[in-house]
Amino acid sequence: MNRHIQRIFVAGHRGMVGSAIARALSTRDDVELVLRTHSELDLTDQQEVRHFFATERISQVYLAAARVGGIHANDTYPAEFIQQNLMIAANVIHEAWSSGVKHLLFLGSSCIYPKLAAQPIQESALLSGPLEPTNAPYAIAKIAGMTLCESYNRQYGSDYRCVMPTNLYGPGDNYHPENSHVIPALIRRFHEAKLAGAPVVSIWGSGTPLREFLYADDLARACVHVMTLSSQVYRKHAGTASFLNVGTDEEVTIRDLALLVAKVVGFEGNIRFDTTRPDGTPRKRLDSSLINATGWRPLVALESGLRIAYQDALSTKRLPEFLAMETPA
Repeated sequence: MNRHIQRIFVAGHRGMVGSAIARALSTRDDVELVLRTHSELDLTDQQEVRHFFATERISQVYLAAARVGGIHANDTYPAEFIQQNLMIAANVIHEAWSSGVKHLLFLGSSCIYPKLAAQPIQESALLSGPLEPTNAPYAIAKIAGMTLCESYNRQYGSDYRCVMPTNLYGPGDNYHPENSHVIPALIRRFHEAKLAGAPVVSIWGSGTPLREFLYADDLARACVHVMTLSSQVYRKHAGTASFLNVGTDEEVTIRDLALLVAKVVGFEGNIRFDTTRPDGTPRKRLDSSLINATGWRPLVALESGLRIAYQDALSTKRLPEFLAMETPA
C-alpha cells in the first residue's frame, strides 16, 4: 500500500536542535525532509520565504531556526537578537499559513518565563512577572512567535503547536568562545585548559544557580511526539497556555556542572568562581508534567550526554586540537 509522503521543512537544520529533529524525522519512511541553508534561504527575508513556501508544497514545519547565544551574546547584541528572531517567526509562520500549511511546531525557550517565577515553572507562569534583563529581547521575540501561533490557530483554525524546552546541549552545539551557552562554553574552557596544562579555570558567577539541562535528541523526540498527538490530546494538555514545557525535572548547580564537565573533558586543575560576574536567573526548572502525561520522557542522563557532546565536538573539529589553532591572524 502506498503511504502518503509528507514534505517536512525543518527550519534551522544546521543548528543543534534542528539537526536533532532532522535525525529523528529521517528514520521515518513517510517523510521527505526539505532542508535549506541560510545561504539558500534567508528566513529574515519575507520575499525569499514567500517564494519558498509558494513553490515547495510543504506539509509540516518545524521552526527551530533562531539567533541564539548565552548571557554575553544576549547582553552584547540585544537589537540583533530581537529583530532577527521576530523576523524569522513572523515570516515563517505567516508564509506557512498563506501556503496552506496546517501543521507547524514552534520552539520557544525557557527564558520566556519571569526571572523569579515560582519553581518548578508551570506553563501558566508566562507573563506573570519581569523577565531576566540580559535576555529579555530574545525572550520577547519568542513570546511573540508563540502568540503568532496561538493567534493564527484562533483566527484561521490552523494547528500550530509550541514547545518550551529547558537549557539544551548535545551534538552540533555552538562552541564560540564568547557567544555560546553554558555547557559548550564550559567544555571549550576546560578542553583548552587541558591542552595548555593550565592549573586553574575561572567560571563566571558564584556557581550557586540551579539549572536543568536536556539532551538535544531528547528534545527532538519530544517535538516529533508532540506533532503526532491528535488535536484533541494536544489541546487537552496544552490547555489555555497553548504550549508544553519540555524538561528533565532534574537540576544541577553550575558548580556541580563545572565539576562534571571537567571530569568528562579530563581537566585535573582547580576551578575558581568569579563572583564579580553575573549569575543570571538564580533557578530555572520547568514543570514538565503536562508533556509527561502524554507519554514522553527524556532518555539521556546528563553525564552520558556530556560525553557524547564532547566526543562530537572533537570529531567534528568544533574544538581546537592545539591551542595554536586559535591564535588570531
